[in-house]
Amino acid sequence: MGWLWSLIIGGIIGWLAGLIVGRDIPGGVIGNIIAGFIGGWLGGVVFGEMGPEMGGFYIVPALIGAIVLVAIVSLIFRSMGRSRG
Repeated sequence: MGWLWSLIIGGIIGWLAGLIVGRDIPGGVIGNIIAGFIGGWLGGVVFGEMGPEMGGFYIVPALIGAIVLVAIVSLIFRSMGRSRG
């Protein structure tokens, strides 16, 4: 049951990061979950344990990490799209 909760929270964090940045993560729901997990890990490494914890993620650093990740991924995909056309 813990994994299911982590998937839900990771997806929500990734979705919120996409809304804040104003860009969609490629892959839809799966992309949001991956962005939430990687962003949660990244934010935990950089900012440590800060704020409330839910589903194995500290919400504040996970959201900050996911926002940074979504911004970087969207810049990469945008630059790849320009170089093709």
